[in-house]
Amino acid sequence: MFTLFYVSRRRAPALSALLASVALAATSSVVHAAVGLTRLAAVGDDAPVTLFYPTDAAEQKVQRGPFELSLAVDAPPATARSNGRLVVVSHGSGGNAWVHADLARALVNEGFVVAFPLHRGDNSADPGKPGPDSWKQRPAEVSRAIDAVAKDPRFAPGIDFNRVGMYGMSAGGHTALSMAGGAWSPGNFRRHCEAHIDEDFATCVGLIVRQSSGWVGALKHWIALAVIRSRFDDDTLHTHHDPRVAAVVAGVPAASDFELSSLASPRIPLAFVAAGRDAWLVPKFHSERVLATCVTCIRLVDMPEAGHGALLSPFPPGISGLLADLLNDPPGFDRSQLPAVDARVVGFFRQHLIGAPASAAVAP
Repeated sequence: MFTLFYVSRRRAPALSALLASVALAATSSVVHAAVGLTRLAAVGDDAPVTLFYPTDAAEQKVQRGPFELSLAVDAPPATARSNGRLVVVSHGSGGNAWVHADLARALVNEGFVVAFPLHRGDNSADPGKPGPDSWKQRPAEVSRAIDAVAKDPRFAPGIDFNRVGMYGMSAGGHTALSMAGGAWSPGNFRRHCEAHIDEDFATCVGLIVRQSSGWVGALKHWIALAVIRSRFDDDTLHTHHDPRVAAVVAGVPAASDFELSSLASPRIPLAFVAAGRDAWLVPKFHSERVLATCVTCIRLVDMPEAGHGALLSPFPPGISGLLADLLNDPPGFDRSQLPAVDARVVGFFRQHLIGAPASAAVAP
Protein backbone atom coordinates (compact mmCIF):
# COMPACT_ATOMS: atom_id res chain seq x y z
CA MET A 1 0.00 0.00 0.00
CA PHE A 2 1.14 3.52 -0.57
CA THR A 3 0.67 6.86 1.09
CA LEU A 4 1.29 10.17 -0.70
CA PHE A 5 4.07 10.67 -1.62
CA TYR A 6 5.54 7.37 -0.63
CA VAL A 7 5.42 4.11 -2.39
CA SER A 8 3.77 1.55 -0.10
CA ARG A 9 1.45 -0.03 -0.87
CA ARG A 10 -3.66 -15.44 -17.30
CA ARG A 11 -6.64 -16.50 -15.59
CA ALA A 12 -5.99 -19.20 -13.06
CA PRO A 13 -7.56 -21.99 -11.13
CA ALA A 14 -11.31 -22.14 -11.11
CA LEU A 15 -13.10 -22.08 -7.77
CA SER A 16 -13.70 -25.81 -8.07
CA ALA A 17 -9.95 -26.40 -8.24
CA LEU A 18 -9.48 -24.21 -5.19
CA LEU A 19 -12.10 -26.16 -3.28
CA ALA A 20 -10.33 -29.35 -4.32
CA SER A 21 -7.22 -28.00 -2.60
CA VAL A 22 -9.15 -27.76 0.63
CA ALA A 23 -10.27 -31.36 0.32
CA LEU A 24 -6.73 -32.50 -0.43
CA ALA A 25 -5.35 -30.51 2.49
CA ALA A 26 -7.84 -32.24 4.75
CA THR A 27 -6.21 -35.58 3.94
CA SER A 28 -2.88 -34.44 5.40
CA SER A 29 -1.36 -36.69 8.04
CA VAL A 30 -0.94 -33.71 10.36
CA VAL A 31 -3.65 -33.72 13.04
CA HIS A 32 -4.91 -30.20 13.59
CA ALA A 33 -3.70 -28.66 16.80
CA ALA A 34 -4.93 -25.61 18.61
CA VAL A 35 -3.23 -22.36 17.63
CA GLY A 36 -0.81 -20.85 20.12
CA LEU A 37 0.21 -17.21 20.17
CA THR A 38 3.27 -15.61 21.73
CA ARG A 39 5.71 -12.76 21.15
CA LEU A 40 9.45 -13.23 20.83
CA ALA A 41 11.98 -10.75 22.12
CA ALA A 42 13.09 -8.14 19.62
CA VAL A 43 16.39 -8.40 17.80
CA GLY A 44 18.17 -5.05 17.85
CA ASP A 45 15.73 -2.18 17.36
CA ASP A 46 12.99 -4.37 15.91
CA ALA A 47 9.56 -4.79 17.46
CA PRO A 48 8.80 -8.15 19.07
CA VAL A 49 7.97 -10.93 16.62
CA THR A 50 4.43 -12.34 16.76
CA LEU A 51 4.41 -16.13 16.58
CA PHE A 52 1.56 -18.56 15.81
CA TYR A 53 2.27 -22.25 16.39
CA PRO A 54 0.71 -25.65 17.15
CA THR A 55 -0.18 -26.32 20.77
CA ASP A 56 -2.23 -28.80 22.76
CA ALA A 57 -3.52 -26.10 25.11
CA ALA A 58 -7.11 -24.92 24.94
CA GLU A 59 -7.85 -21.83 22.92
CA GLN A 60 -9.69 -18.88 24.43
CA LYS A 61 -11.25 -15.74 22.99
CA VAL A 62 -8.76 -12.87 22.89
CA GLN A 63 -9.06 -9.34 21.53
CA ARG A 64 -6.37 -8.14 19.17
CA GLY A 65 -7.11 -4.77 17.63
CA PRO A 66 -10.68 -4.87 16.30
CA PHE A 67 -10.67 -8.67 16.06
CA GLU A 68 -11.86 -11.31 18.49
CA LEU A 69 -9.66 -14.32 17.83
CA SER A 70 -9.53 -17.81 19.32
CA LEU A 71 -5.96 -18.51 20.45
CA ALA A 72 -3.93 -20.10 23.25
CA VAL A 73 -1.78 -17.21 24.50
CA ASP A 74 1.74 -18.11 25.64
CA ALA A 75 0.87 -21.81 25.64
CA PRO A 76 3.65 -24.37 25.34
CA PRO A 77 4.29 -25.53 21.77
CA ALA A 78 3.20 -29.02 20.75
CA THR A 79 6.41 -30.18 19.14
CA ALA A 80 4.89 -33.48 18.07
CA ARG A 81 2.31 -31.62 15.98
CA SER A 82 4.86 -29.43 14.22
CA ASN A 83 6.09 -30.28 10.74
CA GLY A 84 9.45 -28.68 11.51
CA ARG A 85 9.10 -25.73 9.16
CA LEU A 86 8.84 -21.97 9.68
CA VAL A 87 6.95 -19.51 7.47
CA VAL A 88 7.53 -15.76 7.87
CA VAL A 89 4.70 -13.41 6.84
CA SER A 90 5.34 -9.80 5.83
CA HIS A 91 2.28 -7.56 6.23
CA GLY A 92 1.33 -4.70 3.93
CA SER A 93 1.84 -1.02 4.67
CA GLY A 94 -0.08 0.03 7.75
CA GLY A 95 -0.73 -3.63 8.54
CA ASN A 96 -0.08 -6.12 11.31
CA ALA A 97 -0.32 -9.82 12.05
CA TRP A 98 -4.04 -9.85 12.85
CA VAL A 99 -5.27 -9.21 9.30
CA HIS A 100 -3.54 -12.44 8.26
CA ALA A 101 -4.75 -14.52 11.20
CA ASP A 102 -6.82 -16.84 8.98
CA LEU A 103 -3.79 -17.72 6.84
CA ALA A 104 -1.73 -18.20 10.00
CA ARG A 105 -4.33 -20.65 11.33
CA ALA A 106 -4.36 -22.58 8.05
CA LEU A 107 -0.57 -22.89 8.19
CA VAL A 108 -0.54 -23.90 11.87
CA ASN A 109 -3.22 -26.52 11.17
CA GLU A 110 -0.71 -28.14 8.82
CA GLY A 111 2.07 -28.02 11.40
CA PHE A 112 3.89 -24.82 10.41
CA VAL A 113 5.21 -22.27 12.86
CA VAL A 114 4.35 -18.77 11.56
CA ALA A 115 6.31 -15.61 12.41
CA PHE A 116 5.24 -12.01 11.82
CA PRO A 117 7.77 -9.18 12.06
CA LEU A 118 6.20 -5.77 12.65
CA HIS A 119 7.80 -3.52 10.05
CA ARG A 120 9.12 -0.34 11.60
CA GLY A 121 7.52 2.88 10.41
CA ASP A 122 5.07 0.96 8.26
CA ASN A 123 2.55 -0.76 10.52
CA SER A 124 -0.86 -0.05 12.04
CA ALA A 125 0.60 1.50 15.20
CA ASP A 126 3.46 3.34 13.48
CA PRO A 127 2.52 4.16 9.86
CA GLY A 128 4.67 7.25 9.35
CA LYS A 129 7.43 5.98 7.04
CA PRO A 130 6.09 3.70 4.32
CA GLY A 131 7.71 3.42 0.94
CA PRO A 132 11.39 3.11 0.08
CA ASP A 133 12.67 3.66 3.63
CA SER A 134 10.56 0.71 4.75
CA TRP A 135 11.28 -1.36 1.64
CA LYS A 136 15.02 -1.07 2.20
CA GLN A 137 14.75 -2.44 5.76
CA ARG A 138 11.88 -4.93 5.43
CA PRO A 139 13.90 -7.89 4.04
CA ALA A 140 16.44 -7.56 6.85
CA GLU A 141 13.54 -7.47 9.33
CA VAL A 142 12.33 -10.77 7.88
CA SER A 143 15.81 -12.24 8.34
CA ARG A 144 15.95 -10.99 11.93
CA ALA A 145 12.53 -12.53 12.60
CA ILE A 146 14.04 -15.88 11.56
CA ASP A 147 16.95 -15.14 13.90
CA ALA A 148 14.51 -14.45 16.76
CA VAL A 149 12.84 -17.84 16.33
CA ALA A 150 16.23 -19.54 16.03
CA LYS A 151 17.26 -18.06 19.39
CA ASP A 152 14.15 -19.16 21.29
CA PRO A 153 14.69 -22.49 23.10
CA ARG A 154 10.97 -23.31 22.97
CA PHE A 155 10.86 -23.40 19.16
CA ALA A 156 14.36 -23.59 17.69
CA PRO A 157 15.10 -27.27 18.37
CA GLY A 158 12.14 -28.44 16.30
CA ILE A 159 12.63 -26.28 13.19
CA ASP A 160 14.81 -26.80 10.12
CA PHE A 161 16.09 -23.28 9.46
CA ASN A 162 17.50 -24.29 6.10
CA ARG A 163 13.95 -24.63 4.69
CA VAL A 164 12.08 -21.46 5.66
CA GLY A 165 9.08 -20.17 3.71
CA MET A 166 8.12 -16.53 3.23
CA TYR A 167 4.75 -14.97 2.32
CA GLY A 168 4.06 -11.29 1.77
CA MET A 169 1.05 -9.21 0.73
CA SER A 170 1.11 -5.80 -1.03
CA ALA A 171 4.17 -3.98 0.38
CA GLY A 172 4.88 -7.35 1.99
CA GLY A 173 4.71 -8.79 -1.51
CA HIS A 174 7.47 -6.36 -2.45
CA THR A 175 9.43 -7.82 0.46
CA ALA A 176 8.68 -11.32 -0.83
CA LEU A 177 10.06 -10.50 -4.28
CA SER A 178 13.20 -9.12 -2.63
CA MET A 179 13.60 -12.34 -0.63
CA ALA A 180 13.27 -14.31 -3.87
CA GLY A 181 16.22 -12.42 -5.36
CA GLY A 182 14.56 -9.39 -6.92
CA ALA A 183 16.50 -6.14 -7.34
CA TRP A 184 14.65 -2.81 -7.24
CA SER A 185 15.42 0.90 -7.15
CA PRO A 186 13.56 4.11 -6.25
CA GLY A 187 14.52 5.40 -9.69
CA ASN A 188 12.57 2.58 -11.31
CA PHE A 189 9.51 3.67 -9.35
CA ARG A 190 9.97 7.25 -10.53
CA ARG A 191 10.18 6.16 -14.15
CA HIS A 192 7.08 4.00 -13.73
CA CYS A 193 5.06 6.93 -12.42
CA GLU A 194 6.37 9.28 -15.08
CA ALA A 195 5.08 6.86 -17.69
CA HIS A 196 1.91 5.51 -16.04
CA ILE A 197 0.65 7.82 -13.28
CA ASP A 198 -2.74 8.16 -14.95
CA GLU A 199 -3.21 4.38 -15.26
CA ASP A 200 -1.67 3.42 -11.89
CA PHE A 201 -2.56 6.52 -9.88
CA ALA A 202 -3.02 4.91 -6.47
CA THR A 203 0.37 3.24 -6.70
CA CYS A 204 2.10 6.54 -7.39
CA VAL A 205 0.08 8.89 -5.18
CA GLY A 206 -1.64 6.88 -2.45
CA LEU A 207 -4.29 7.87 0.06
CA ILE A 208 -4.05 11.64 0.36
CA VAL A 209 -5.83 12.57 -2.85
CA ARG A 210 -8.29 11.01 -5.26
CA GLN A 211 -7.70 10.89 -8.97
CA SER A 212 -9.58 13.61 -10.86
CA SER A 213 -10.22 14.56 -14.46
CA GLY A 214 -9.79 17.85 -16.23
CA TRP A 215 -7.51 20.63 -15.04
CA VAL A 216 -7.80 19.52 -11.41
CA GLY A 217 -6.50 16.08 -12.32
CA ALA A 218 -3.71 17.57 -14.40
CA LEU A 219 -2.66 19.73 -11.44
CA LYS A 220 -2.64 16.73 -9.10
CA HIS A 221 -0.48 14.82 -11.58
CA TRP A 222 1.95 17.71 -11.90
CA ILE A 223 2.33 18.12 -8.13
CA ALA A 224 2.66 14.38 -7.56
CA LEU A 225 5.31 13.95 -10.24
CA ALA A 226 7.27 16.94 -8.93
CA VAL A 227 7.42 15.35 -5.47
CA ILE A 228 8.16 11.88 -6.85
CA ARG A 229 11.02 13.24 -8.96
CA SER A 230 12.53 14.99 -5.96
CA ARG A 231 12.22 11.99 -3.64
CA PHE A 232 13.01 9.06 -5.92
CA ASP A 233 16.16 10.08 -7.76
CA ASP A 234 18.29 7.16 -6.54
CA ASP A 235 19.05 4.44 -9.08
CA THR A 236 20.90 2.23 -6.60
CA LEU A 237 19.65 -1.34 -6.87
CA HIS A 238 18.61 -2.88 -3.57
CA THR A 239 18.87 -6.62 -3.02
CA HIS A 240 18.76 -9.01 -0.06
CA HIS A 241 19.88 -12.61 0.22
CA ASP A 242 18.99 -15.02 3.01
CA PRO A 243 19.96 -18.60 2.12
CA ARG A 244 17.56 -19.96 4.72
CA VAL A 245 14.52 -18.85 2.69
CA ALA A 246 13.65 -21.70 0.33
CA ALA A 247 10.20 -20.81 -1.09
CA VAL A 248 8.24 -17.57 -1.47
CA VAL A 249 4.63 -16.56 -2.14
CA ALA A 250 3.90 -12.97 -3.22
CA GLY A 251 0.29 -11.84 -2.79
CA VAL A 252 -0.79 -8.81 -4.88
CA PRO A 253 2.79 -7.49 -4.69
CA ALA A 254 4.06 -4.01 -5.41
CA ALA A 255 6.43 -4.76 -8.28
CA SER A 256 6.68 -1.80 -10.67
CA ASP A 257 10.18 -0.88 -9.46
CA PHE A 258 11.89 -4.25 -9.90
CA GLU A 259 14.47 -5.04 -12.56
CA LEU A 260 12.69 -7.77 -14.50
CA SER A 261 15.97 -9.52 -15.31
CA SER A 262 16.47 -10.15 -11.58
CA LEU A 263 13.17 -12.09 -11.41
CA ALA A 264 13.31 -13.87 -14.77
CA SER A 265 14.55 -17.06 -13.12
CA PRO A 266 14.45 -16.79 -9.31
CA ARG A 267 16.86 -18.83 -7.25
CA ILE A 268 13.99 -20.42 -5.31
CA PRO A 269 10.36 -21.37 -6.07
CA LEU A 270 8.25 -18.21 -6.37
CA ALA A 271 4.44 -18.20 -6.58
CA PHE A 272 1.90 -15.41 -7.01
CA VAL A 273 -1.59 -14.77 -5.73
CA ALA A 274 -3.25 -12.25 -8.07
CA ALA A 275 -6.39 -10.11 -7.84
CA GLY A 276 -7.86 -9.16 -11.19
CA ARG A 277 -9.65 -6.01 -9.98
CA ASP A 278 -6.87 -4.59 -7.84
CA ALA A 279 -7.26 -0.80 -8.06
CA TRP A 280 -4.31 -0.06 -5.78
CA LEU A 281 -1.61 -2.07 -7.55
CA VAL A 282 -2.95 -2.44 -11.08
CA PRO A 283 -1.98 -6.01 -12.02
CA LYS A 284 -0.50 -5.31 -15.46
CA PHE A 285 2.11 -3.06 -13.86
CA HIS A 286 2.86 -5.33 -10.90
CA SER A 287 2.16 -9.08 -10.60
CA GLU A 288 1.37 -9.58 -14.29
CA ARG A 289 4.51 -7.67 -15.26
CA VAL A 290 6.68 -10.16 -13.40
CA LEU A 291 4.69 -13.23 -14.41
CA ALA A 292 5.08 -12.30 -18.09
CA THR A 293 8.87 -12.42 -17.69
CA CYS A 294 9.51 -15.09 -15.07
CA VAL A 295 10.04 -18.49 -16.66
CA THR A 296 9.81 -20.50 -13.44
CA CYS A 297 7.19 -18.60 -11.43
CA ILE A 298 3.85 -20.17 -10.56
CA ARG A 299 0.47 -18.47 -10.77
CA LEU A 300 -0.74 -20.16 -7.62
CA VAL A 301 -4.13 -18.44 -7.44
CA ASP A 302 -5.87 -15.92 -9.65
CA MET A 303 -9.04 -14.28 -8.33
CA PRO A 304 -10.44 -12.37 -11.31
CA GLU A 305 -13.14 -10.58 -9.28
CA ALA A 306 -10.97 -9.73 -6.27
CA GLY A 307 -9.67 -6.33 -5.22
CA HIS A 308 -6.51 -5.36 -3.40
CA GLY A 309 -7.90 -6.14 0.07
CA ALA A 310 -9.05 -9.67 -0.72
CA LEU A 311 -6.11 -11.26 1.08
CA LEU A 312 -6.85 -9.40 4.31
CA SER A 313 -8.60 -12.09 6.33
CA PRO A 314 -10.15 -11.27 8.72
CA PHE A 315 -11.00 -8.04 6.95
CA PRO A 316 -10.59 -4.90 9.09
CA PRO A 317 -13.95 -3.34 10.00
CA GLY A 318 -14.87 0.30 9.87
CA ILE A 319 -12.59 1.58 7.12
CA SER A 320 -13.95 4.44 5.05
CA GLY A 321 -13.13 7.00 2.39
CA LEU A 322 -10.47 6.40 -0.22
CA LEU A 323 -8.97 3.56 1.81
CA ALA A 324 -12.29 1.72 1.64
CA ASP A 325 -12.52 2.37 -2.11
CA LEU A 326 -9.13 0.73 -2.60
CA LEU A 327 -9.52 -2.16 -0.13
CA ASN A 328 -13.20 -3.12 -0.06
CA ASP A 329 -14.24 -6.14 -2.07
CA PRO A 330 -15.67 -5.28 -5.52
CA PRO A 331 -19.25 -6.34 -6.26
CA GLY A 332 -19.34 -10.01 -7.19
CA PHE A 333 -16.32 -11.13 -5.15
CA ASP A 334 -17.10 -14.10 -2.91
CA ARG A 335 -15.04 -14.27 0.29
CA SER A 336 -16.11 -17.86 0.87
CA GLN A 337 -13.31 -18.91 -1.49
CA LEU A 338 -10.56 -17.57 0.80
CA PRO A 339 -10.10 -20.79 2.81
CA ALA A 340 -9.39 -22.50 -0.51
CA VAL A 341 -6.88 -19.79 -1.40
CA ASP A 342 -5.17 -20.30 1.95
CA ALA A 343 -5.13 -24.06 1.30
CA ARG A 344 -3.21 -23.52 -1.92
CA VAL A 345 -0.66 -21.33 -0.16
CA VAL A 346 -0.27 -24.02 2.49
CA GLY A 347 0.06 -26.65 -0.23
CA PHE A 348 2.79 -24.69 -2.00
CA PHE A 349 4.83 -24.53 1.19
CA ARG A 350 4.21 -28.20 1.93
CA GLN A 351 5.50 -29.11 -1.50
CA HIS A 352 8.59 -26.91 -1.50
CA LEU A 353 9.60 -26.95 2.15
CA ILE A 354 8.68 -30.51 3.12
CA GLY A 355 8.47 -32.35 -0.17
CA ALA A 356 4.80 -33.33 -0.12
CA PRO A 357 3.69 -34.74 -3.49
CA ALA A 358 2.48 -32.04 -5.86
CA SER A 359 -0.87 -33.81 -6.25
CA ALA A 360 -1.55 -33.25 -2.58
CA ALA A 361 -0.06 -29.81 -2.38
CA VAL A 362 -0.59 -27.63 -5.42
CA ALA A 363 -3.34 -28.95 -7.68
CA PRO A 364 -3.30 -27.41 -11.17
